Amino acid sequence: MTQNTTDSNTRRKRARGTVQKNTLGPVEDLEPHVRSDWWQTLFNSLYLKTDADLLDDIEVTRKEVDLIVSILGLAQEEKVLDLCCGQGRHVLELARRGFSNVEGYDRSQYLIRKARTRAQKENMQVRFKEGDARKLPYPSDTFDVVTILGNSFGYFDSSLQDRKVLEEIFRVLKPGGRVFVDTADGDHMKKNFQPRSWEWLDRKYFVCRERALSADGDRLICREVISRIDRGIIADQFYAERLYNKESLFELLTASGFSSPTFHTTFSSVSAGTQDAGMMEQRILLSASVEKAWPTSLQITESKKPLNIAVLLGDPRKEDQIKPACVFDDDDFDTLERMKKALSEIPLMKFTFFDRHETLIDDLKKKAGKIDLVFNLCDEGFYNEPTKELHVPALLEQLNIPYTGAGPQCLAFCYDKSIVRGVAQEMRIPVAKGILVFGDSNLSELSLSFPLLVKPNSGDSSFGITQKSIAYNREELLEILKESREKIGSDNPLLLEEFLPGKDISVGIIGNPPSCNVLPITEEDYSAVPKELPRICGYEAKWIPESPYWNIKSVPADLPEKTRMEIVKCCLALFSRLGCRDYARFDWRLDAEGNPRLLEVNPNPGWCWDGHLAKMASYAEISYPGMLASIIEAAKERYGLGDAGKIEKCKKISESSLRKSPAECAAEFEEEVEANSSIDSENNRKRGVFSDTSETVQAFEGA
Repeated sequence: MTQNTTDSNTRRKRARGTVQKNTLGPVEDLEPHVRSDWWQTLFNSLYLKTDADLLDDIEVTRKEVDLIVSILGLAQEEKVLDLCCGQGRHVLELARRGFSNVEGYDRSQYLIRKARTRAQKENMQVRFKEGDARKLPYPSDTFDVVTILGNSFGYFDSSLQDRKVLEEIFRVLKPGGRVFVDTADGDHMKKNFQPRSWEWLDRKYFVCRERALSADGDRLICREVISRIDRGIIADQFYAERLYNKESLFELLTASGFSSPTFHTTFSSVSAGTQDAGMMEQRILLSASVEKAWPTSLQITESKKPLNIAVLLGDPRKEDQIKPACVFDDDDFDTLERMKKALSEIPLMKFTFFDRHETLIDDLKKKAGKIDLVFNLCDEGFYNEPTKELHVPALLEQLNIPYTGAGPQCLAFCYDKSIVRGVAQEMRIPVAKGILVFGDSNLSELSLSFPLLVKPNSGDSSFGITQKSIAYNREELLEILKESREKIGSDNPLLLEEFLPGKDISVGIIGNPPSCNVLPITEEDYSAVPKELPRICGYEAKWIPESPYWNIKSVPADLPEKTRMEIVKCCLALFSRLGCRDYARFDWRLDAEGNPRLLEVNPNPGWCWDGHLAKMASYAEISYPGMLASIIEAAKERYGLGDAGKIEKCKKISESSLRKSPAECAAEFEEEVEANSSIDSENNRKRGVFSDTSETVQAFEGA
């Protein structure tokens, strides 16, 4: 956005009638001029002036509030949050009608000050707060109703950010609460927007507008050139709003956890003074409800006193080579805050956080006698070095402190992908065809078929795996190997695997034998990724918001039942064989014929609120606090620390999966493998779900 930022003193010095020259003039394409944070500066006094025909029309506000109260059946005692409330017109109108528990929240400091001033003038005790809608400063289960009115939805570059807003709304709504959204009708706007218009705002100001669809057709780009007759152009500003239709809004709300989305009579322009309604011309009204359990569902039964739990984390003061900027950024701190909020909702547990690695050993020694359990979330590694992730549990074992998650040996095994491949092949679990290459490896007689995926043999968080990691011929392979060695070091081996074209599959497990919970299997949805890009969920998908891979979604996997059951059996067997504990994630991919191939095993997988494990848990109707509580409860039961708590249960898992232990599943699968091995016919072997020509050595060993 280009906007006049001249201060008031300079304005006063400017001679009457002179023209401001801080304008771009004609531009061919509006979209490149829109800043990603345009919404942080646009909503000022000029905003109220340009849209005063709608924003300050009391009759429009009254009619809108009439409709909201009628649709939601709003009761005066209910607690209501008007999100993105602007100057507070709806909040104040509700307060005038006797609604005493109404609050407004908006990012604009100017508009919040305006709202407070208006409330004071009318002698109304109404609360207004300033802040980001993606990080609401309210406890969970606070409000009965949350509204987003006046087309205040869809301002971010990514729809994922809009989803963050909805997920925060879901969190702060009480069980049975409702959300009400009033936003532009995207389908209507795409067909009917005015490319150019202008109007007088009053006797001194007028505005000229330009509009165009974004390159992807998902946003409407707008430009406003505001002029004052005695000063010339005073602002030249650009902004963009995402164009949602009923289908995309329905999908977004249901993906954010809401139930029963319902569409209502749409708005059209109702202000008699409106000359150019713009995005307000025709709107969609949508309500939805919240179906979730009260926090008491997390309460631990028969507990006598709170457990003292130490939470170990990465060190935000130190460099982290895995992260794009090599430091903790705002998203990392937001993730930490969400985690701390979620833990605070687990009753009868007292949490203390440790993240200073320089003093970690001494701090733990001092507190060891008072710590009942360590929640080990230090997946960055000691001193934020990935190769030292196993040092943390090793330290805890030296200090004889119980902890969640995998032990040092398991982490060492799984950090080396070639070891996991070898163990899987030993167990007759199919893997993608591949070889391990070192700096001096001779590739002249390479037997693998292109395309090939090149990835570091050691590491996690998809470090070193991007869209450029796939080679389609020998020349590309040599170039990728050269670049990869420069990135990770020539002494570190690389893994070459045949790139499988089928679905990306992830399986999450929480618990320990004999009571493991297998979460709903998910697959990666690549529909938002441009067709010319390879279907790969690598580093860009996890760390680069500007990447087209950022829009990849994890959705419930659509798999044949036989394939699903075989994958689950293999995961349970590997869980025990590799020494996983409390929770783990297993990544698979289907080949061209739909046969699954194991890619890697992730003990202590990502614990963040929007990670793969949390998404799988959500499909099992387990909340984020519930997922964290489940991991803690699994460790408690393993160590015999009191009675196992009654936590949220998986509701979408078959009974047979829940009742069988990993050892039982492994034994069953071993019998099947041995039975199949007695069949000599190649055709008969190909009828199996895992049939292929990959190397197999032995059946299961003591899973």
